[in-house]
Amino acid sequence: MTDGQTSLGMPQLPAPDYPAEVRARLEADAKEIIARYPGSRSALLPLLHLVQSEEGHVTRTGMKFCAEILGLTTAEVTAVATFYTMYRRKPSGDYQVGVCTNTLCAVMGGDAIFEELKEHLGVGNNETTEDGKVTLEHIECNAACDFAPVMMVNWEFFDNQTPGSAKRIVDDLRAGRPVEPTRGAPLCTYKETARILAGFPDEREGAVEATGGAGPASLVGLRLAKGEAPHHKIVHPRGESASGEGE
Repeated sequence: MTDGQTSLGMPQLPAPDYPAEVRARLEADAKEIIARYPGSRSALLPLLHLVQSEEGHVTRTGMKFCAEILGLTTAEVTAVATFYTMYRRKPSGDYQVGVCTNTLCAVMGGDAIFEELKEHLGVGNNETTEDGKVTLEHIECNAACDFAPVMMVNWEFFDNQTPGSAKRIVDDLRAGRPVEPTRGAPLCTYKETARILAGFPDEREGAVEATGGAGPASLVGLRLAKGEAPHHKIVHPRGESASGEGE
């Protein structure tokens, strides 16, 4: 068995190296990342994002590169890469669609969204559509309970979802139509997202300015603590337009 699963057969051959031009480019980026930390070992997490941005998932070659550049064993790197779920261990789609199925999102409709997306896309959890566009996964918490049920695409928020709205989003992603998050920066591909997570600036025009802050539902407690009257309408009913929210 491959793709990071346990193998009970013959041992794998050593991981191949990156092509020379790819390795040279990654080494230059890696040196920039390592220079941010007092100890080089601390750079492992962003380096894993860096190699993920190269191939769309963390390959054996990528882990070998991280180990060599940091003076670690491949076992040490593998232990970290397999612990954190943001590191993909097999080829993934251009868009990572994560549906929160934790308690609040689940009872508000997250479970129904996830089940309908599996049927609609013809994939299971952590599987990718045949066109390579969408990888679907359930997420235990998107840290946005006040907008439940929440879905994320490449870690950008899509709040107050329904099965119908979720299916429209994935259909638009697969068709190449523009899709805008409820809040946050405009969408980019999973590889581009991984490079940003490695600590490199998002150079798309207007992307940084679009990140914004917390939504009105998240800030109502702060407003009450300040003695301010809360908005009459904190979030829009699901299925309606978000325009005018908080007005």
